[in-house]
Amino acid sequence: MLYMIYAEDAPGSLEKRLTARPAHLERLQALQKEGRLVLAGPLPAIDSPDPGPAGFSGSMIVAEFASLVDAREWAEHDPYSSAGVYANVTVKPFKKVLPA
Repeated sequence: MLYMIYAEDAPGSLEKRLTARPAHLERLQALQKEGRLVLAGPLPAIDSPDPGPAGFSGSMIVAEFASLVDAREWAEHDPYSSAGVYANVTVKPFKKVLPA
């Protein structure tokens, strides 16, 4: 089943995010190679694809996991979580409707 992982960044966490980014991307690339990643990306803190020093307000991932427990466990072990980038993480089941 698909799950949405929505994470909100802690204030002032841009440097932590930049430091942990390679390890974070490596995990996402592993999901992609397994054919389980639907989409992933950061949420710019301002209305710009490159927010510069404004940084990001969070991230969203939609991926396939065996269960809600597995999705939560995966999110808990994300390098951004370990580095203190995220202040709050929400994991919910997701039903893809479009595009078909």
